[in-house]
Amino acid sequence: MNYIIFDLEFNQKYEDKKEHCLEKNQGVEKSNNLSLPFEIIQIGALKLNEDFENISTFNFLIKPTIHTTLHPYVENLTKISNNDISSSETFPNIYDKFTKFIGEEEAVLCVWGIVDIKELLRNIKFHNISTNSLPLKYIDVQSHASKYFNSKKGIKIGLKNAIELLDIPLHGDFHDASNDAYYTAEVLKKIFNKNIKPLLYTNPSRSTSSVKEKVDMNGVFDQFKKMYKRSLTKEEKSMISLAYNMGRTKQFVIIRKEDS
Repeated sequence: MNYIIFDLEFNQKYEDKKEHCLEKNQGVEKSNNLSLPFEIIQIGALKLNEDFENISTFNFLIKPTIHTTLHPYVENLTKISNNDISSSETFPNIYDKFTKFIGEEEAVLCVWGIVDIKELLRNIKFHNISTNSLPLKYIDVQSHASKYFNSKKGIKIGLKNAIELLDIPLHGDFHDASNDAYYTAEVLKKIFNKNIKPLLYTNPSRSTSSVKEKVDMNGVFDQFKKMYKRSLTKEEKSMISLAYNMGRTKQFVIIRKEDS
């Protein structure tokens, strides 16, 4: 059995005049943007054997086809530029390479937070690609690391914080899929024990429940209006929405060592 430790970087819609005109000319429907709020622009991964020895690595940028202009916040966070992805292959081609990288041997997906599996499946579904080659078992390393550090209920430790607490040497910048996959692997090696067992992933989109939570972003914007006593620009609204969605992953939560 192999461990496939992977990480993703995403882009989301950024409305500038250039992209708006492009979408209009190409007939891109608004519903497409809504069905794929986070479009994958990078996949980084490591393949480890049962002894956690490195077998191979995977790192590819992806050319977006829906959100074709990088959101400024994403560009600043990931250091990926529009030029970097413009000459890259699209998701279906890179995903095909990724499944070949995973191979036919039994494997377990390892991620820093279940959101990466959720968004990977959403991108696969959007492009009408089969999921038959994707392993169904997974380990949420972030969840186990949070238990390892006795995090409070509902609070999950961030990757950078875990690296610092475990004294793992820095390998490169965070928010690069290849580097973050490496860091996730190093954390897994440090905290792994016999009680960490792979789980079977169940896609929430297949749930029969008709009750779904939805945040009233207009209400959030109104609250900011009251705080700043002025109207918000489109860019400010976009930044607030992006910050909220990234915050939901809890990847930036900080846990500090207590003095003994």
